[in-house]
Amino acid sequence: MRVQSVGMRRCLLGLTRAGLTRGAPRVGRSSLRLRPLYTVRTYSSERASIADLKPRIQESPKAQPSQPSSITVQGSTYQTDSKWFNVPPNVLSATSRRLHLQKDHPIYITRQIIEASFPGPTFKPYSDLSPVVTTHQNFDSLGFPPDHPGRARSDTYYINGTTLLRTHTSAHQADTFRADESDGYLISADVYRRDAIDSSHYPVFHQMEGARSWDRTKVPNGNIAAAVLKDMKAIPGHGIKVEDPNPPFHPERNPLQEAHHSAAESEAIGRHLKKSLEAMVVDVFSRAKAAAFKADPDFVDEPLQMRWVEAYFPFTSPSWELEVYYAGDWLEVLGCGVVRQDLYINAGVPNKLGWAFGIGIDRIAMLLFRIPDIRLFWSQDERFLSQFAGVSDKLDTLGRFVPFSKYPPSPRDVSFWLPRDGDFHENDFMEIVRGIGGDTVEEVKMFDSFTHPKTGRESRAYRIVYRSWDRTMTGEEANELHEKVRQTLTQKLGVELR
Repeated sequence: MRVQSVGMRRCLLGLTRAGLTRGAPRVGRSSLRLRPLYTVRTYSSERASIADLKPRIQESPKAQPSQPSSITVQGSTYQTDSKWFNVPPNVLSATSRRLHLQKDHPIYITRQIIEASFPGPTFKPYSDLSPVVTTHQNFDSLGFPPDHPGRARSDTYYINGTTLLRTHTSAHQADTFRADESDGYLISADVYRRDAIDSSHYPVFHQMEGARSWDRTKVPNGNIAAAVLKDMKAIPGHGIKVEDPNPPFHPERNPLQEAHHSAAESEAIGRHLKKSLEAMVVDVFSRAKAAAFKADPDFVDEPLQMRWVEAYFPFTSPSWELEVYYAGDWLEVLGCGVVRQDLYINAGVPNKLGWAFGIGIDRIAMLLFRIPDIRLFWSQDERFLSQFAGVSDKLDTLGRFVPFSKYPPSPRDVSFWLPRDGDFHENDFMEIVRGIGGDTVEEVKMFDSFTHPKTGRESRAYRIVYRSWDRTMTGEEANELHEKVRQTLTQKLGVELR
């Protein structure tokens, strides 16, 4: 049986690739093979060794782009420094696009659909927060240790030593809890990470995280469990089969926060969370089915099924992932859990407790509209944008994306010996390729790795697939880009071409 992830695994609540951080392996799923299409990109909770991490967190001059003394992001100017700055021009220009705020864009429409399941005044939406945050907001406020790999320049875009482009919507979580403007919130935003190059990964993507809290001092008799269960009655039912075989919490696999929550409180919050998210997911997938029928009258409808799987995230406990059986595959849709009480305490609202979830908007949009390549979201081609005109005002007209003609790929290979000092990170390589080829680079994949038995040097070989989404690239164009990539690799990363 296969499980496909529909989300970027890195945010699940700022908690996190929507903000909770991904960590320990899931129990009982070793036999399931996960595909690399994600909905929520989460950070691993595992720490790299200090020896391995130091060269990544410290300066990596080989991979540095030319550095301006300052940059301007959405009207505000920030000073850079030579040790930390690593934001390339293509990523900087993306900060002005704000796709989640562009009416009739698939990212905007998907945000609309998800937000509709969490109405005000209980849930307050935030979607216009600056992408520039401090290291304290992005890491320290969430408990990331100083040596966490997510802090490395190889993973994160830094402006200077204390300022960066947010890597997850969770960077705003502590501030939102502290502001205490509503019982619930939704944060939608563009987030930035150095990453692989393929049809489901891009250095800029979009996340939504949400939370719902209750205050012990504001519910009758301080009875949180009773208040939560009463509120749960207002959540609509769905009549869909849901598998949930595990207990509300487990002392080893999915522990209760015994120092802060009673068993009844944690169980009630978990039930409210699951019912809320099930209602949202049923709405999303019902729309996807309707669009499929509209595009193909022969679409084979299968009953929607959902199942809850125990998970681990550093900032919730107990924690779960929700999977949906759709179009012949189990799809991993989102991550969620009961918020760790330390987050409320550190935000200055110790009497609150509740739940949170995170979801990758891009991957849900790819599913809804059947968009095959994440690069298409950044297209300004009218053949793409015109297909979604008017949908924001009339969501029942949602249809599937009709591809342009498929232009031929131009694959090129490059192989090289890694630097003798061992200072090489694949994300630096990916950044160079993307910086030169831009959105004409469809995929980069390593197809061979070899360690010389005598010298101990490692050789790697990568296949770079060049393909434009709006025109045919000539072989000469691909060769020119590829040669520039080869030369830049030797200059910036110190590799030796083979």
